[in-house]
Amino acid sequence: MPIDAAKAVAAEPRTAEISWDHKDVQLYHLGLGAGAPATDPAELRYTLESRLHVLPSFATVAGAGAGVVGGLSSPGIDVDLAAVLHGGQTVRVHRPIPAEGRAVQTSKVAAVYDKGKAAVLVLRTEAADDEGPLWTNDAEIFVRGEGGFGGERGPSGLHADLAAVPNHTVERPVRENQALLYRLSGDRNPLHADPEFARKAGFDRPILHGLCTYGMTLKAVADTLLGGEVARIRSYRTRFAGVVFPGETLRIRMWTGDGHIRVAVTAVERDEAPVLADTLVEHS
Repeated sequence: MPIDAAKAVAAEPRTAEISWDHKDVQLYHLGLGAGAPATDPAELRYTLESRLHVLPSFATVAGAGAGVVGGLSSPGIDVDLAAVLHGGQTVRVHRPIPAEGRAVQTSKVAAVYDKGKAAVLVLRTEAADDEGPLWTNDAEIFVRGEGGFGGERGPSGLHADLAAVPNHTVERPVRENQALLYRLSGDRNPLHADPEFARKAGFDRPILHGLCTYGMTLKAVADTLLGGEVARIRSYRTRFAGVVFPGETLRIRMWTGDGHIRVAVTAVERDEAPVLADTLVEHS
């Protein structure tokens, strides 16, 4: 069997030292579309090193996102990468991420779920520095055709009732070259840059990284409802419901609650095609 769930979960965690500085953070933020207008004080907190605040979603690219890549080669995991989809992402921050730092990153397969027609791998990456834990990342990876092995089905999505009118709606344009810039933060998959490769994968042109949409959405929520105070964000989860093409516009709807914000993201030009669903930001 390509996936041995018990062996994968029991495998020893992998550890690696990672480091980052303000240039890595600035590049990541620019890849999300930060810096427009360039002189806006609200944008300078993402782009100017003397004022730099770090979006918690930076944790997904720190160390070039090696935790997820390594997880797919864990003992007990032998899958066809063509059958792999990034199904969801959760980031929990234990304190604000510094603009420069070094940390030890520990990665493991936290769970393997049986969804019938697919298996879901939960690849967990935790980072800590000399002062203690920094963040915990959970990437949910769908592997098509690998379900039906009799394992636990796992938790279901939020399935929140978002029928009510949202409290806030904003739109964010995706630049034509945004995927080319975002990929410099570590994800060099040619699906996001090479038209010929994208066509072989079933798309008429390259698509935007799901984690770029993920970061753009968190920035929009922070700027709209938290006054740009990214240190207030405690956790952020989503389910990837559809693709985004560079040049499109994201419509981001937000429903506020006590200490949390529910979010839904759609692609404006494709008749509100779902992009992010079951999305929740928890904050102080």
